[in-house]
Amino acid sequence: MDEYGPQKAFPAQPPAGLSGSSWTESLLAQGADRNSFPANVPAASLPPTDEQGDLRSAQAGPDGDPAGAPKAASEERKLTEVKPAILPAPPKPEPVAELGTDQQPMLYLLGGLAFALRSFNNLNQILELTAFVASQLTAADGGALVLFNPNGTIQLDQLHCSDLDRREQIRAEMEQIAQALSAQEPILKTEGSLSVKIPALEHLLDERLRQSLGPDVRLFGTPLLIRSSVQGRLYVFSRQPGYHWDERRQQLLRLVADQAGVAIENDRLTAALRRKMALEKEMEIGSYIQTQLLPRECPQVKGIRLAARCRVASKVGGDYYDFIKIPGERLETSDSSEETAGFRLAIVIGDVMGKGVPAGMLMTMTRAMVRAEALNRHSPARVLQHLNRAMYSDLENSNRFISLFYSEYDPRSRRLCFSNAAHNPTLWWRARSRDIQPLDTEGALIGLEEHSQYSESCVHLQPGDVVVYYTDGYVEAANTRGERLETSGLMEAIQRAASRYESPEEILENLFEQMDAFRGRQGSHPVVPGPPVDAGLLFQDEISLRPEPVDDTTLVVLKVLPDSEPT
Repeated sequence: MDEYGPQKAFPAQPPAGLSGSSWTESLLAQGADRNSFPANVPAASLPPTDEQGDLRSAQAGPDGDPAGAPKAASEERKLTEVKPAILPAPPKPEPVAELGTDQQPMLYLLGGLAFALRSFNNLNQILELTAFVASQLTAADGGALVLFNPNGTIQLDQLHCSDLDRREQIRAEMEQIAQALSAQEPILKTEGSLSVKIPALEHLLDERLRQSLGPDVRLFGTPLLIRSSVQGRLYVFSRQPGYHWDERRQQLLRLVADQAGVAIENDRLTAALRRKMALEKEMEIGSYIQTQLLPRECPQVKGIRLAARCRVASKVGGDYYDFIKIPGERLETSDSSEETAGFRLAIVIGDVMGKGVPAGMLMTMTRAMVRAEALNRHSPARVLQHLNRAMYSDLENSNRFISLFYSEYDPRSRRLCFSNAAHNPTLWWRARSRDIQPLDTEGALIGLEEHSQYSESCVHLQPGDVVVYYTDGYVEAANTRGERLETSGLMEAIQRAASRYESPEEILENLFEQMDAFRGRQGSHPVVPGPPVDAGLLFQDEISLRPEPVDDTTLVVLKVLPDSEPT
């Protein structure tokens, strides 16, 4: 290469004796022509460079000093004469790949399918677009989407055909094949065998469809996968003589099938989320009904004190307790006036089997009917018998039952009479002997048998005695090791609480504290790693090591005051 060629760099500063404007005009004039240096310019006349490669805008004199520049003996440095640096040409950029005209429609179709997937809420619209996009991407005459339903049936969900004259005929033939396979293949009806017979089913479906379309139509299909499970097949068909099924078209068809699988799975997850939200709303309503029906405060009765609490688990309502004041008999006095001979206090506790709104409605009906029977001054056994007969038909239709413990306390005699309909026996802690006696009678669940008979019994309470009514949520409380509290644990808790505390409020609070301590809220044992966490737990806000209660917990504590005297 000629060392004075076009690759030489221009001087960065004007030479001595030239003004900046003259130097700029000279460069502009030279820039008009890329080969701006004359061929006969000697090397010595070019501006030299320093050690850093900067071009010097000075001409060397006879002694190596710049011509026309003032000399300074101590500051002037002699410049070494070097040849101008030749800058390498920059590499040419790689050519940018441009989309061909045949790829632009493909990207447009895929973009439209992606937009529908994230924007449409109607699954049918997305699946209808799926069959159309599959046929367009593969340059086929039509496409079809066949789904395998969970109930074992086969369904032609979508069909696209460019031949409008044959579209309805093809649809009718495909639907007939789907119905025939659903009826003729009993293996599809067998529970758990659908996934096992999928390969044979796919092959059989492909053969039937090919026979139906005829020998001049070529059919190609790919499985529709949802969580690695075949849920259907996506087909394209063409009657073009030179139609070639290559690897590229196979990949495009699989891509569209995957998008359809995502749409179906999203629709199922959305439906499951809606059911979950509806169930939670139902639980909230049931809990609201329960809280509105429970007594707001305990009644004041001479000689005893009461305390009660219902702890609802996970917004479900099933536990029920109530206090009912039953007026005594009317007595005639010597002055022909009437007065009431005292009253009795009915203490009721029960558990309605079921959760949510149905349990709340049953509890409402039970509460009303128990109050009506109690105010008629029937005995405890007669109250349960009438209640069972009145509610049997409704409970039988709903397949639900009610466990109920009904008792009546007479403040004048300190006599407690009771009858039990298969509820947890009430526990009686006797202050004198410091032992615990279960209070129980024979009787079936309310709603189990129409003509059930109930028995009753009575005990005389003494000052300092404690009676504890409870539901199964307390005895079924479990700790971190899976151990349940059981009735024996409740008895031990009552023994400690009744011996230590005087008021029923303190006894009630201590019983709940002991249950919480047992469940692991305080001093929980280390948890051994178990199997992988279920995906359903990911919807929860947090995962606690302490087992959550699975049922409501209700306690009612009756304490006989020490200074009470029977009349």
